[in-house]
Amino acid sequence: MGRTFNMATEKPSQMDREHMLQLKGITLAPYMQLSTALIGKARFAGGNMFRHQIDTMGILIDYGYIDSVLLKAACVHDVVEDIPDYDVELIRNADEEGEEVLKLVLEVTKRKGQLKPDYLRGIIENGSHKAKLLKCADRISNMISLGFVTSEAFIERYCDETEYFIFPIALEVDYNMYQELIDLVMSRRQYLEDSGYYDKQQEE
Repeated sequence: MGRTFNMATEKPSQMDREHMLQLKGITLAPYMQLSTALIGKARFAGGNMFRHQIDTMGILIDYGYIDSVLLKAACVHDVVEDIPDYDVELIRNADEEGEEVLKLVLEVTKRKGQLKPDYLRGIIENGSHKAKLLKCADRISNMISLGFVTSEAFIERYCDETEYFIFPIALEVDYNMYQELIDLVMSRRQYLEDSGYYDKQQEE
C-alpha cells in the first residue's frame, strides 16, 4: 500500500480571524518562562538556545499550526536535552496541558549517549505527527542559522543529515516544509561549491 502524504495548502498572507482567536486563547507564558533557562546556552551559529526555542515556535505558526500542545512544546523542546538534570516536573506542572507537552518534548529529546542517527531514525519510525512537525520546524530554524556557520565540514555534515533523515519526515507531514528544507540545503551546498570546498575535497 502506498503512503499518503499531507500536502499543505497555500497559506493566506494574513492569519484569519478564527485562527487569531484560537492563538489568542493559548497561554504560552509559563513555557516561555521555562525556556529562559536556555538564555545562557550559546549556539554554534551565534545567539542562544532560548532564541532558538522561540524561533521554532514562530516557524510552526508561520506554517499555520495553532495546536496549543505543539506550540508549548516548541517553546521548551531543548530544555531536557540541554540542561543537565533538568526537573521535568516543571513542564508537567506548567499548566493543565503540561503532561501532554512533556510527552511531546521527550519524543524529540535525544537521550544521553544515544547516537544522532539512531535518534533521528527513531523519530522517522515511531514519532507522532506532532513530534515530526516539531522536528521539521526545529531543523528549518537550524538550517537558517547554518548560514552564519563558517565550518565547511560542519555544513556538509549537517546538509547530509538533513537530506537523509529530515527530508523523509518533512515529506510525510508537510510538503511546504519539505520544499523549504530543500531550498535551504541547496543554498548551503551552493556556498560549499562557491567556496571551493568540494574541489579541495576531491584533491585530497
